[in-house]
Amino acid sequence: MIDAVLLDFDGTLAPNLDLPGMRRQVIELTRLEGVPDDVWGDQYIVEIIDHAQLWLTNHVDTQTAAEYARKAHQVILDIELQAAAATDPFDGIRETLGVLRQRGKRLGVVTRNCRQAVLTTFPDLLNWVDVLAARGDTPWLKPDPRHLTGCLSALGTESHRAVMVGDGRLDMKVGSDLGMFCVGVLSGSHDEPALREGGAHLIVERFSATNPWVHSDLSLSRF
Repeated sequence: MIDAVLLDFDGTLAPNLDLPGMRRQVIELTRLEGVPDDVWGDQYIVEIIDHAQLWLTNHVDTQTAAEYARKAHQVILDIELQAAAATDPFDGIRETLGVLRQRGKRLGVVTRNCRQAVLTTFPDLLNWVDVLAARGDTPWLKPDPRHLTGCLSALGTESHRAVMVGDGRLDMKVGSDLGMFCVGVLSGSHDEPALREGGAHLIVERFSATNPWVHSDLSLSRF
């Protein structure tokens, strides 16, 4: 039986940020600092900054590296907060969270977004979920499994008793690797083939109270 549900934020509970645009701006700043492309390669946005900062520390100096990291993280924050101020949760999200809570499920949000942006978009989120594990709340971010296991620990459960809900292949991959039941939603960044490739066990149009699994006993044998 399942006793907890972990949720991604962007694309799952609310519309996606412009992540490609954010990444382009961080890459532009990184290249202006002279960091070679092969240092950061195909990394996620935060990891681009981490790899570039380390390279600058080793090849230039600590002060330059620290100033680069400050500016790059400010780029992310500015984009997040500007978008968050103009974004609302998807329709029906509170109702869906309420159904799960009424069924006794513990709820956590695991997101690479910053806490301020999440709570700007969804100010009463913490009235509906038990744990928010945002970017500044943990040293580990998805796809590091410790982002999820830390949240599960805070909820007092284990991965084999939890569902992961997300719009990205990354969410499905890290959840399935942990033995979680993974529900992919098509309201965000990836289509059905990508979610299946990541390891989704079930795919729905969006996270909604109309999803049969939300009202079920959440026994994995049902699927």
